[in-house]
Amino acid sequence: MAVFSYTGVDPSRQTIKGTIAADTPRQARDLLRMQGVQVRKLVPCVEKDSRRWSSRFSLSSTASQWTTVVHEMSMLLSAGIPILDALDTIAQQHTGTFRAAILGVHDRVAAGASLADALAERPDLFDAASVHMVAVGENSGTLDSVLQQLAEFKQRQMRFRDAVTTALIYPLFLVCFGTAAAVFLMTSVLPPLLENLQETLTELPWPTRVAKAISDVLLGYRWWLLAGAGVGAVGLYLVLRSERGKELCHSAVLRLPVVGSMSIKQNVSRIATIIGTLTRSGVDLPRAVDLAGQSIGNRVFKRALGECGERISAGVEIADAMASTGVFPPLAVRVFSVGQDSGKLDEMLFRLADDYDGQVATTSERLTSLLEPVLILVLAALVGFLLLATILPILEAGNVM
Repeated sequence: MAVFSYTGVDPSRQTIKGTIAADTPRQARDLLRMQGVQVRKLVPCVEKDSRRWSSRFSLSSTASQWTTVVHEMSMLLSAGIPILDALDTIAQQHTGTFRAAILGVHDRVAAGASLADALAERPDLFDAASVHMVAVGENSGTLDSVLQQLAEFKQRQMRFRDAVTTALIYPLFLVCFGTAAAVFLMTSVLPPLLENLQETLTELPWPTRVAKAISDVLLGYRWWLLAGAGVGAVGLYLVLRSERGKELCHSAVLRLPVVGSMSIKQNVSRIATIIGTLTRSGVDLPRAVDLAGQSIGNRVFKRALGECGERISAGVEIADAMASTGVFPPLAVRVFSVGQDSGKLDEMLFRLADDYDGQVATTSERLTSLLEPVLILVLAALVGFLLLATILPILEAGNVM
């Protein structure tokens, strides 16, 4: 269902502006005509191409926008503001696709649909766990408190993701900059310099010969190398788009020495937070496990949660179901077992998530602190080798002359 912006005249002959959700422009005009509005202008709410491209490279993602919306909606509802007014206020603070989606939710709720049903129509923007929690809040009459719990959960995820992303920016910058500098030196600086020196020297030093061989390969086969890199990138993209390729990639990441342990703890922390938040909101455990599987990105854990949900529905204890998958750490299995037996599952899961988040944050900081000097040393050695390959023949040429 699309959102259209209109300008028209109401029954009192006053000019009005607004938005309406409809499948087609004709349906939108018919709906407005039924409300007594004489339409003068009707255009779809779509973002311009420049805005669409800028949003792709924007620092604010859809996930962060949804986190902000949940927090603001909880605050407005707690203050006693009606849900339609809250949605209208929130829509005014956003632009582009997300604003159109909020306006669509506003119109669906105004037409009599529940907030959860309206959100469920845009699964690309609103995840299944959020939609289910909103439905629980609406049914229990505690939508504001449930939204507050959802906002805390989303903010916690965003803080953790931002911390990991920030830790990886500097190492990635060093790798990209060092590679670009080395390619530039070997393709633009070294070849013209060696053309003059080869006429003077009978034999080049071995560092210069090595650098010249790499330079000749880069210059002589540059189109083949670019074509091979492009084909490899396209092939990797196609493989990662398939379910089998994603599962193999995610499984390989979990087996890495240090990064694998961090990824396992990060995914378990996310699962524990989702299940803890859902069970605290009144969702039964099998449904919470199923929603956690829909919300998790790692295909290995997604498949494991699907198996757990089936076994729990069949009457198997959650600890036995998790242990049988061979994916979850023993500590996580024990926490789920103790939490279920003691009736404090949500509290135990939040404590597990806090513990794993702290461990991952500490490990990522240490890994980043170790990577930075190692990468600097590698880049220094690479640049030093290229300088040596350039300076040695110049010095030998001077001695010959």
